[in-house]
Amino acid sequence: MRSMSRTLSHVLVLALAVLLTGCAYYSFTGATLPSHLNTVSLPLAEDNTTSPLNTMDDDLTSFLNDRFIGQTRLNLETDEGNADAVLDTRITRYENRPTSVGGDGRAERNRVSVTVSAVYYDQVEEEEIFNQTFSGAEEYDPLEDAEEEAARAALENIANDIFSAATSDW
Repeated sequence: MRSMSRTLSHVLVLALAVLLTGCAYYSFTGATLPSHLNTVSLPLAEDNTTSPLNTMDDDLTSFLNDRFIGQTRLNLETDEGNADAVLDTRITRYENRPTSVGGDGRAERNRVSVTVSAVYYDQVEEEEIFNQTFSGAEEYDPLEDAEEEAARAALENIANDIFSAATSDW
């Protein structure tokens, strides 16, 4: 009985080892990547909006950097030509509108909406992983002058969505 239990343990360990050495990399964040991707280039996001906020490109790039470099085994490659994968992002829309108006005609709540187009390209396999548009929104109290905080929260949600799209279909 004891040898049967030991044999079963060995089989389970072997099965687990085989599963973990498959073609994709898995991290405890749930991110999976193909084993041939070791570096990623994250060029500064392009801001094509007329937003009054001048740090949205830096903010989005920073959020993406935190996720791709901090939550995967990928190393940052500053030279796009030498990277295994490249993620190009462009902020294409910024909107700030009231969502609730009080009796005096003044906005009580505003909503910041941001749209980002992202192209993720595998340069090793020479194929586009995805070309998608991502949107995020956040409400704020206009009396608290929190438009920038709301925009950053919307960008952080978009960065989460981009990261999920880039690491979940392997």
